[in-house]
Amino acid sequence: MNGTAIENFVCVIFNVSFMNCTWHVGRTASEDTQYFLYWKTSEREDFSGCQNYIKDNFGRHTGCRFRNVTIERKRAHFLVNGSRSGQNVQSYEKKIFLYEIEKLTPPLNVTVNCTEASHSCEIRWQPPRTSHVKKHTCFKYEIVIESKDNPDKNIKTSSKTETSIPGNSFIFGSFSAEKRYSVKLRATDNGCLVSTSWGEWSTPVEFGKEQLTSTSSHTLFLIPVLTTSLVLFLFVVSIYLKKTSATVPQPRNLFHEVSSADFQVCFLSICLKFVVNKDPLQSQRYDLSVSKVHRR
Repeated sequence: MNGTAIENFVCVIFNVSFMNCTWHVGRTASEDTQYFLYWKTSEREDFSGCQNYIKDNFGRHTGCRFRNVTIERKRAHFLVNGSRSGQNVQSYEKKIFLYEIEKLTPPLNVTVNCTEASHSCEIRWQPPRTSHVKKHTCFKYEIVIESKDNPDKNIKTSSKTETSIPGNSFIFGSFSAEKRYSVKLRATDNGCLVSTSWGEWSTPVEFGKEQLTSTSSHTLFLIPVLTTSLVLFLFVVSIYLKKTSATVPQPRNLFHEVSSADFQVCFLSICLKFVVNKDPLQSQRYDLSVSKVHRR
């Protein structure tokens, strides 16, 4: 029986309530050896067996997947036993505080607000999601800021790392409007029942030169387009008014249906549509609508 017990037993809680436990088969375990995992989170409970095993190429159980795991202050008791050729193999037992094996999710809602005049940016975020910790003060953070002199070629020129940051904000005091930056964060314990291992990195958030340039370029493009469209509108309306004013109105039924004329003028991808009321008994009315043409 020596060497038949499992080895390298590891459990990890991730995405708040999912847990995977894995192990290696015993050094002397044969291909027909099979293992079974049981666990409980209280001494007053009975052991419950795994419902979703991970298997190797021989069909042997080498892990288990769990859902809806709650951490709180629970200490879990794991037991793995097995059999081969009708005989029992060595069992394995381990007790673990569940909060110690949690892989923290990334910090949430990372935002950056820069002020060019003060050459600084305020970076803000929310704590990672957990099933048992509600206080913001239970976490501290590591933040990495990378700067790029040439964002078009994606060349990283320098990086700045700050660790053990409390709270949910950080002032970056070396901002230059001529550079492109990215920032990412991860969390760890700050004196509560939280894993002391660093959690997952947040998705990098970019800020700086490229963002400012793209916004201003879009604005500069729209200004001449709208100005030109307005000039065209006034020109077409003036021509139409000259033609209608030269027409002698004919007697018509006072209860006739009011007719109208509509036409549109397009410039680049923007169209102006005009609706002109032709009822001589009413004041002239002009309706203007703007639509964008989708070209194929």
